[in-house]
Amino acid sequence: MDKLILITLLIKLGVAAAIASALIRAREFQKLLYAEDRTIAQKIYLVLFMCLPFALGVEVRHGAPNFLAADLSLEAVMLMGVMGGQFAGVVGAIVCSLPAMLHGEYLALPFNIFAAFVAGTLRSYASDIELIWSFSPFVDLSLYRWIRKVVPRPKIDWQILFFVAIMLMQLLRWELGRLFPKYIFSLNSANAWIVAAIFATVVLCIGIPIKIWNNTRIELKLEEQERLLLNARMEALQSQINPHFLFNTLNSISSLVRFDPDTARGLIVKLASILRRLLRKTDAFIPLSEEVEFIDDYLDIEVVRFGRDKLRVVKDLDPNSLDVLVPSMMLQPLVENSIKHGLSPKVEGGSIIIRSRVENDRLLVEVEDDGVGMAGGAFLEKPSGVGGTGIGMANVAERLKVLFGETSKLIVNNSPTGGTLVQISVPIYQANEVAQGVSGLLQEARSNTLR
Repeated sequence: MDKLILITLLIKLGVAAAIASALIRAREFQKLLYAEDRTIAQKIYLVLFMCLPFALGVEVRHGAPNFLAADLSLEAVMLMGVMGGQFAGVVGAIVCSLPAMLHGEYLALPFNIFAAFVAGTLRSYASDIELIWSFSPFVDLSLYRWIRKVVPRPKIDWQILFFVAIMLMQLLRWELGRLFPKYIFSLNSANAWIVAAIFATVVLCIGIPIKIWNNTRIELKLEEQERLLLNARMEALQSQINPHFLFNTLNSISSLVRFDPDTARGLIVKLASILRRLLRKTDAFIPLSEEVEFIDDYLDIEVVRFGRDKLRVVKDLDPNSLDVLVPSMMLQPLVENSIKHGLSPKVEGGSIIIRSRVENDRLLVEVEDDGVGMAGGAFLEKPSGVGGTGIGMANVAERLKVLFGETSKLIVNNSPTGGTLVQISVPIYQANEVAQGVSGLLQEARSNTLR
């Protein structure tokens, strides 16, 4: 009997992965699953998409008693609750429980509704939607991350809380199945190792679909990021490396050739570096230090053009922040905006201050100028058309939202001391995770191209 249970558990993992992979192929399911705010109708459609295959699995278990692995009702309702919320979870629990109720398993409905309600409550408790998507079926890694977070700063970790909730729901089903075997389905064994495998399989059958769906979610984000990055490069080429910019830069170089040839040669090298960087197509994420080096080349040229007395640059960079991966071309539009809209209108010029630091596992970057400031008030993540800012900064805000969702922030406001202050905040862990995903997809794309 124990061997049969182990085989059943292995098949359950395959069934969970197969259903998750089949569902995510549907574009409509992707739209419903990844929507941040859903209407009642969309929640019902999501329930039908997700829970009908699992409800069919319950019916298959009754039609083929030897195929117990088809029943993943607990996993389904907890997935539905954590992905769709309390309402969607409860409706999904009803859908998944109907076949069991028709076969006399009357405890299935109240139990599944309770499990879905718990999962939906945990979804609303999560401070960040990314905590749900990053839930790992590999318990050892989750425990390791939890220990790293809790030891220096004691707090309740959502992922561990969700893991405990899954364990408690399975424990409750296990006890109900032992006490009322006719009224609820549950795999039971007297062997402690088999029981542990049953509990672990439930976690894996919930974590594996989340991982599959999150990988597709990241791929879709990266496709959008690639489009936005291409737009950013085109905007940079159009707004900076245009005939006017080149003319002014070359004119500055020609005026320096006779009396300051060393400076002229330096400007040529910096201009070549800018052109090379803008035409590079493979760097979606780079360390902040490289982004700052690019800004240095750009600002060095602008300092010569404007004059050292009219354009002053100050950098206050935390060394711990320089290795953090950031989206390529993130700072350039912000610095360009400060020069074009903030300092150029001032006859006497002004200063640009670039700051970076790490706080609470987040990278904070600021670009501040003492220019003319903005006519409007503060705004968040929607900079286009406000206070004279251009499409380049709007593109940065959109790219951050695509890559990091609600966990990133781009705030533009009038500086307390005059001028404009732009603030960017992104989570370091998520930045590294997304950057690794970008790197993997780019390597895969290059491999496919070579084939």
